[in-house]
Amino acid sequence: MKIGVNVPNFGPGTDPGVLRDWARTVEGLGFDLLMVSDHVAVTPDVAEQYPAPFYEPFTTLSWLAGVTERVRLGTTVLIVPYRHPLLVARMAANLHRLSGGRLVLGVGVGWARQEFAALGVPFERRGRLTDEHLQTMRAAWADEADYDLGSPIPIWVGGNSDAGMRRAVRLGDAWHPLRRSLPWTRAALGRLAAIAEEEGRPVPPVVPRVVLRLTAAPLTGPDRLAGEGTLEQVTDDLERLRGLGAGTVVLDPFDGDPEETRHPRRAWRDLATVAAALDLKGSS
Repeated sequence: MKIGVNVPNFGPGTDPGVLRDWARTVEGLGFDLLMVSDHVAVTPDVAEQYPAPFYEPFTTLSWLAGVTERVRLGTTVLIVPYRHPLLVARMAANLHRLSGGRLVLGVGVGWARQEFAALGVPFERRGRLTDEHLQTMRAAWADEADYDLGSPIPIWVGGNSDAGMRRAVRLGDAWHPLRRSLPWTRAALGRLAAIAEEEGRPVPPVVPRVVLRLTAAPLTGPDRLAGEGTLEQVTDDLERLRGLGAGTVVLDPFDGDPEETRHPRRAWRDLATVAAALDLKGSS
């Protein structure tokens, strides 16, 4: 199983140098994948959770591709309706090629109503637009002579709802659920299989993003998310996710307070602890 990291590309402590240090830390510790999130207009509903500066994902990943060599680079998740699909197809293809085939395109429909309004995109049509845009992107990439991909770009479809799972079955290479418990994930995989059967399609692999929050004492509540608790609990969660078929798991050390971005070494310490426990350097 491969392990990735969600890196904050926003907040008061984030700048190009910090992003570079994040990338070199993630790669140096032996993690397989570095992912960033997506917003275009930092409207009040966005700024409440992800304040400026917010570094646009394609630009950021292009910068990080130049300061790394091995680690894959991805989005978790790119809000598909925000951009023209041919623009996304071109930027993604170019980044994939320039980075040596390292792009993973995690995608979603979005949630920020004010941001949709600022961009002139109808919020109520975001699901249908996402489906249409993904189909257009895949059709564009089929013309390999024009887009020069080198290798396919994997599309991980985010969304914890039935609609998100159905989109993953129809249009994705994997399903990318976000920050849930193990019991929820286990039950959702049963639903995913049922949807795939309804659609007459294969069940896509699961590639979850989970929290990373290490604690000194075990967490025992029923609402404990996968990835939070003692080191033993976290490594056990990862092993159980492997047993559920997860080929990649993305760790998300951001706990919701933008002030955390001023102190990245706290997250780096937890990532180093997990990397050592999993012997990532020995397995990379």
